[in-house]
Amino acid sequence: MLIGSCFRAEAQDVHFSQYFANPIYLNPAYAGTYICPRVVTNFRLQWPQLSGKYISYSASYDQHFEKLSGGIGALFMGDRAADGGAIVAHAFSLVYSYNAFLTRSKKSSMRFAVQATYQQKHLEWDKMTFEDMIDPKYGFVYHTQEFLPTNTAGVFDFSTGVIFYSEHYYGGLAVHHFTQPKESFFDNTGKETRIPMKITANFGAIFDIKQSMKSEKSIGDMSISPNLIFQYQTRFTDGAAYSTINYGMYWSCYPMAVGAWFRQGFKNADAAIFLVGLEQEHFKIGYSYDFTIPSVDNKPGTGGSHEVSVVFYLPCPEKSRRIQKINCPKF
Repeated sequence: MLIGSCFRAEAQDVHFSQYFANPIYLNPAYAGTYICPRVVTNFRLQWPQLSGKYISYSASYDQHFEKLSGGIGALFMGDRAADGGAIVAHAFSLVYSYNAFLTRSKKSSMRFAVQATYQQKHLEWDKMTFEDMIDPKYGFVYHTQEFLPTNTAGVFDFSTGVIFYSEHYYGGLAVHHFTQPKESFFDNTGKETRIPMKITANFGAIFDIKQSMKSEKSIGDMSISPNLIFQYQTRFTDGAAYSTINYGMYWSCYPMAVGAWFRQGFKNADAAIFLVGLEQEHFKIGYSYDFTIPSVDNKPGTGGSHEVSVVFYLPCPEKSRRIQKINCPKF
């Protein structure tokens, strides 16, 4: 009802806490950075103790192709909001990232990416309740006279990104929805609702504490990785911007990893994030929990947020020349 009554409604993209366990969603330029084929799956349950919980999930595939001088990726996103399903959104994206070496040794690289997306939102009308459905004595017993011209809206969208990385340092900048396409369930009301642009900047480093002489990771190899992520998307009607700063650190002792993050806006704290993960040669799995600080509207009992990621590393289909993989956290 709030969305329908506003002349202009704005919302933000899904926010995943395991940033690097969903790399293409963070920045499309991460497509192909593992070089060999990679399959990534993510699931997030936000505020399960509230009546309007949010469920988000994604799956992606990416791989580097030498003949294309870059990587190809595909990303599927799903989101069920308002009690887990009254508003359903799905999006499918195709990504191409171009790899460019910055030094002759090929130890420093940049990737530029473009992303094309088709996004569709659907209202589950049978889960909506309106005033004309209420009987003063018996409650919701009538059929509503409210209607929409259509309960499904779809748009094409475009994003771009760039990352740079070397042996110990990495960073990137992504601009999602730079075309800001119109999105509305009303075709002839004159109301204009655009998907707001999202800007994401990240920077981090990874330092080895203990490392074996082997090229591949061995049990007991240790490293730490401090990171900083900044995100900005739209302004609310009161003029306040939706901006978040995420800063934290990962500690890895192969095959285990733990991490702690703090996410905040410019005016308030949002959440403390705790993560534990297990990595093997062909897969990795991670679990994180967001502890809301304070709870929504200072009311306890949100249940925080739970997030699970599973990544599968597939063998390269053919032997390729040596290309530097991005050395960054796995979760």
